[in-house]
Amino acid sequence: MIPRMGAAEARAIELDDLARRAAGVTLDAEETRRFGRHLTLPEVGLAGQRRLKASRVLLVGAGGLGSPLGLYLAAAGVGTLGLVDDDRVEVSNLQRQVLYGESDLGRAKVEAASQRLWDVAPTVEIEPHGERFTAANARELVERYDVVADGSDNFPTRYLVNDACVHAGRPEVWGAVERFEGQLAVFWGGRGPCYRCLFPEPPPPGLVPSCAEAGVLGVVPGVVGALMAGEVVKLLLGIGEPALGRLLVFDALRLRFRELRLAKNPDCPICGAAPRLTELAEYAAACNQEDEDMTGEDGIEGEVPFDVDVQQLKAWLDKGRDLVLIDVREPHEHQICRIDGSLLVPLAELPRRWQELDSDALVVVHCHHGPRSSHAVQFLRRQGFARATNLAGGIEAWSLYVDPDVPRY
Repeated sequence: MIPRMGAAEARAIELDDLARRAAGVTLDAEETRRFGRHLTLPEVGLAGQRRLKASRVLLVGAGGLGSPLGLYLAAAGVGTLGLVDDDRVEVSNLQRQVLYGESDLGRAKVEAASQRLWDVAPTVEIEPHGERFTAANARELVERYDVVADGSDNFPTRYLVNDACVHAGRPEVWGAVERFEGQLAVFWGGRGPCYRCLFPEPPPPGLVPSCAEAGVLGVVPGVVGALMAGEVVKLLLGIGEPALGRLLVFDALRLRFRELRLAKNPDCPICGAAPRLTELAEYAAACNQEDEDMTGEDGIEGEVPFDVDVQQLKAWLDKGRDLVLIDVREPHEHQICRIDGSLLVPLAELPRRWQELDSDALVVVHCHHGPRSSHAVQFLRRQGFARATNLAGGIEAWSLYVDPDVPRY
């Protein structure tokens, strides 16, 4: 097991580049007033505040977790914040992503977030990266910062952040949320376990729902994001007991915190004694997607591909093609919105209800965004449904590109 670190041991973990930069930093009179409550803390003081001003932190994801992270780190006096996100602000974000408001709808998140963070801390330097975090840019991005905070909401990005941090020797503060629960840990491959020590490989597509699929209580990212900000500040200052070798689990419904001890895996594929992953690579957002083209003028004869888009489904429906449209979301989601003619078969019920379906029929399966329906199609094809296909983008894409009267959530 990784021993719990005491305060003296935590201070011994130095971010060398940061210490050298901080030596040449000063605070002006306005900054002294602004950070007065920090300066009176012996654990921070003037030297610590200078370290914060000299520090550089990369936030991967400017959403539910990135919002409190960015706000608290800017307010704390972190000198440079890098923001990586290629998304735009949507109304469904406002329930939990407190960086944004109605006036930001449609704006690039890094643009709207930069403006808000400058308002919180006019001296903070924002480095917006309005792009996806990919294998092509990960190493360059991570190496420019002292600490990386991962608030992403998908497995491919989480694994890529971890791998880039291990290769660059950077500590990673990680958080995740779903429904009423949140998790937090500090990963640092050179000094303790990394993310792959806990989760060596990503789960199969559709097995674990995304935040959009499962939902999340809006305050949960606020709690976890604020805790993540605290871990980042502790690492920058070299104080306290970072959550290295520990996984904190927060249950909002019962107001309980649990702590699990994490051990470094000596056989970890990236930070173990004999690492096998020496280059950065990306996991596809969804696996087992086939590339066969459909033949025939209407696209329903011959091999049926694993995915079809919403325009193809609309064309089939407009032509009156014989197909079965299956909705594998939960009943409460089906009540919010639905595609006319769809049959509700929640994913959990499919293993005992699949025999109700015609295995020779063209079966189009959809969920909210696509992961659950992808999992359902894999299951159906194993049962002999050769013409089962997944609606890429789910009912969300149907609302965006086909029928805007279908409510989005």
